Amino acid sequence: MIKIIFCDMDGTLLTNENKLPAGFDEIISELKSRNVLFAPASGRQYASLLRSFKKYRDEFLFVAEGGTLVMYHDKEIFSHTMDIATVKEVLATGATLNDIMCVWCGKRDSYILRPFDKPKYTDDMDKYYTHRIIVDSFDEVDDTPIKVALYDRTGNAKKNIYDKLAKFHDSLQVVQTIDWWVDVSSPGANKGEAIKNVQKALNIKPEECAAFGDYMNDCEMLQAVEYGFAMANAHPDLKKFAKYETLSNEQGGVIAGIRRLMAEGLI
Repeated sequence: MIKIIFCDMDGTLLTNENKLPAGFDEIISELKSRNVLFAPASGRQYASLLRSFKKYRDEFLFVAEGGTLVMYHDKEIFSHTMDIATVKEVLATGATLNDIMCVWCGKRDSYILRPFDKPKYTDDMDKYYTHRIIVDSFDEVDDTPIKVALYDRTGNAKKNIYDKLAKFHDSLQVVQTIDWWVDVSSPGANKGEAIKNVQKALNIKPEECAAFGDYMNDCEMLQAVEYGFAMANAHPDLKKFAKYETLSNEQGGVIAGIRRLMAEGLI
């Protein structure tokens, strides 16, 4: 029987208007009555996830920052940090890219340089990094780094960021999360690795886990569980790693997938 459900946010659980699907509270209530834990798994900051799930902050397990930080009952159960020298190297490369905002993502907060504290950059950032500190130099930051996020406001992150970070592709985890964002973290840092650590910490087997995702940064997550769902709107390559396919995020695909698992007697 399934004991925990991991779920991506953007393009998966949330609608295109950044809203939870109809029937979300009802399905969470049913899962709770069956002792099934729900775990949002996102590239978003932990504070952003808490904002999205205020009423459930003491109930959900949160896989934040692309799997580099896992929190449960407001306590860290896993983290995958970065070496400071490596962070500085990535940031230095990011600084050479035209009109690209770099975000130092730490365990406590996120940090951006003062020139990027403008609505044309921060309006989209607000969804993912609820808390941030403006600095004149990243040398001011006193925090444990878990990743570097880079933002292209034109929505062409593959060409303008991902492809230009080619020198890091073999040594670091470089992942395009959506059209605007690229995350850089330590080798092996991903949602799947985080899930394996959750399974170990909570003594839960892969066959007792389900997951929902839509983009290639969800690949390892779907491989770490027995019951992996790709959304109808998912990247075609991600669907190769999914055992199931469900409706799109706009059609409440996560709710439909959970209902299917219930109907099959797996929850």
